[in-house]
Parts: sequence; C-alpha cells; structure tokens
Amino acid sequence: MGLGFALFAPAKAVFLMDASFFALIAVDIGNNRIKLGRFDSPWNEPLPEPTDTISVDGRNPDLDRVAAWLSDPAAERAAWWIGSVNRPTTTLLLDWLRLERPNDRVTLLAAGDLALKIAVERPDMVGIDRLLDALAVNRIRAPERPAVVVDVGSAITVDLVSRDGVFLGGAILPGIAMSARALHEFTDLLPLVDMAELSTPPPALGTSTIPAMRSGLFWGAVGAIRQLVECLTTGGSGEPQVFLSGGAGPAVASLLGQSTRHVPHLTLGGIALAAAGGTAGGGEAGRNGVVE
Repeated sequence: MGLGFALFAPAKAVFLMDASFFALIAVDIGNNRIKLGRFDSPWNEPLPEPTDTISVDGRNPDLDRVAAWLSDPAAERAAWWIGSVNRPTTTLLLDWLRLERPNDRVTLLAAGDLALKIAVERPDMVGIDRLLDALAVNRIRAPERPAVVVDVGSAITVDLVSRDGVFLGGAILPGIAMSARALHEFTDLLPLVDMAELSTPPPALGTSTIPAMRSGLFWGAVGAIRQLVECLTTGGSGEPQVFLSGGAGPAVASLLGQSTRHVPHLTLGGIALAAAGGTAGGGEAGRNGVVE
C-alpha cells in the first residue's frame, strides 16, 4: 500500500513509468536486521538480483551508513518498496525517510499487493517475508514441481508452494541464534554460544559443554528442517524443489540434498518482483490474493 501522508505517494506507477528517474530500493525488515538492495531495471533473469546490497542492525539501525550507501547520484531519488515483520523498526525507517529523503516514493507491502495465490485462513497474518519468498520461488522453480521454501533467520520457516504456485502455509520454529539465547537465559550454567562459529557444520559429538551445545543447536535445526520437508511433501504431487535463504543458508543448504538451491537474496528479489508487478507461477491471484 502507498503511504498515506503528504510527503509520500504510491510508488508503483512512478517506478514503472519512469524507472530511469527513480532507483528501486528493496527493503527487507526482519526482527534483527534490515537488508536493503538496489535494483536496476529492466532485468532479464527470471529472479532479479540486486546490483548492490547493505545490511544494518535492526534494533539500532545505522541510518547514516544507509545514507552513505545511497550517495550514488543514480539513487538521488528512489522508490522504496518495503517488506517488514517488525513494526517498531519500520516506524524508525519511515520517520527517517520523511525527514531525510522527502522526494522519494515509499510503498509498504501487504499480502494483497502480491500476485500470489494464498490458501491459508488469514493471509493478512502471514509474515510478508514468507509470501515474498514464495513469490520469488514461483519465478525460478520448475513449473511442474512443487517447492519447499526454507528461510533460516531469527526464526526458521519451512513453507510449501504447490505445483500450481499456491502458498499453502508451513511451519515456524526458533532460529539457531534464538535457541542459543534460550539455552543461556533459561539455565543457570550454560553459556551463550557465539553463533558466528556455526558458519560451518560442527562435529555431532561434543566432548565438552560448548561443543555439545553447538552440535545440538546446529544439527537440531538441520534435523527439524529435514523432517519438515519430508512431512510437508509426503503424498504430494511430484518431487519438490527445495530453496533456502537466510543467514545460515550456505552451511545448511549442502546438508539438505542435491536438489536444494541456496538463493542469498530471495526476499529482496521477491520485493523487486512485487514492485514490477511480477506474476506468480500459478497465474493471477484471487481477490486480495486469497484463493477462494
């Protein structure tokens, strides 16, 4: 939806009609990070790739760093397309845009803005990042095959997209870092594990407390993802493709089978598709994106 205050106008028409004048900035606001990507238009690949990206802390965002990133003359005026699951951080960013970039255009995406069929009870309550990932996957999966979309971030989501391109829902579980904090905060003696050290798979056999925690955190997450992929696709139509994104993606992708594809900027690509009015593999969405 276009933002309803005077400094901002709906961005879709502006971007599509005058893409050379407005740089497209896709913004993925999560619970801990803000990821931004700049896209040049037009693009030829099925899923657009950002020409440049930046990531900042979502709890205390360094917006001066974002301003420096936007210092390129080509980004002097921008169309911002935002997918957010964190309302306080979104408010911070919008306030900054209002003050620092009053000539830009801003659109805050909702489920009804996406060309995606959604077969769940409350599409408006589904995290927009999950829907944007599904929109992106519909552009890169084989048309005759369903897809499982795994996002390994603050939370881990494992979602199913049908062979017809319909988002069917899925599962949400704690991310690796969240689980590590829980082990530390809800016990007396267990330390907080440095998650940077889980960039590669740890040995399954931990011979002291910290290695044992690393093993449980990492392999517990991998095992949960494997089991959910199997459960979500048992009895389905066709062998699913598995697409994986998120901070721990590269380490996990190689452990989920040869058909698993790691897509680093899946959500940002979905935002760019939404900005360009990209259609889903399953065709046109029903009213408000809901399967009727």
